[in-house]
Parts: sequence; C-alpha cells; structure tokens
Amino acid sequence: MNLEGVLAIGGKPGLYQLVAQSRGGVIVEHLTDKKRLSIGAQAQVSALEDIAIFTMDDEKPLKEIFETMLEKHGEEKALSPKSSARELEAYFAEILPEYDTDRVYPSDIKKVLSWYNILHQTGHLTAEAPEAEAEEVKTEE
Repeated sequence: MNLEGVLAIGGKPGLYQLVAQSRGGVIVEHLTDKKRLSIGAQAQVSALEDIAIFTMDDEKPLKEIFETMLEKHGEEKALSPKSSARELEAYFAEILPEYDTDRVYPSDIKKVLSWYNILHQTGHLTAEAPEAEAEEVKTEE
C-alpha cells in the first residue's frame, strides 16, 4: 500500500495525487475524475502518510488502519460513511479497539471511511509484497 503523494485538501472533497510543485503552491490531480488543479500555498494540504488517529496511549498511522481494513474487507468496500454515528463508532471500534473516543469524532471516522473507499475504488489499496516492505526499510536505514 503506497500512500506517498496522496493528499487531502481542506475544503475540497475527495483525495488528490501530487503532480508537481509550483511557485505559488502545488499542482494536484483528483484521484477519481483525473482533473488537475493548482492549489495555493495558503490551502490546508495534508499528506495521508502523515495523518494518524489518536489512541488511548499514542497515535496510529492511517496506513496501518487502512491495512487492517483491507485485511477485514479484502476486495469489498468498507462501511458507508453515511451510516449513523453509532454504527460508525461500533465499526471503528472493531478496526481500532484502542482508539480515543473523546478525541476521534464521527466526522473523523467518516473521513477515514470515505478515503478508504476512494483508495479502494482507484486501486491504491494493494497489499505490498513482504520483500518490497523489507527493501523499503533497508533504504530508510
């Protein structure tokens, strides 16, 4: 699973792929409809690889949560983000039992589920081979 270059932009729906950097910001491409946009430097841009969910002890990276969801669902999509708050919280407790219920709101769970479904739809959620992950660790050291 490679989340490198996948961005969430505040105020804009969906997920985007980083294409290039420009003087005044970044150029991105929408993952589902492939339209390109120029996003100014003042926009709130978050890389999915940098996002984590609060747990009781620490934080858990979004990538690990997506991997757990992929193991649970396989080729199927996750729960609909339009489900009730109670259903969302029960589902997320199955995926991440130790998540902090005081700091993780239903709106956060909706975002995670919608991002997962978009990544699933666009083919970004493929399990990496163990050799590829081992090579990635070696190059970081």
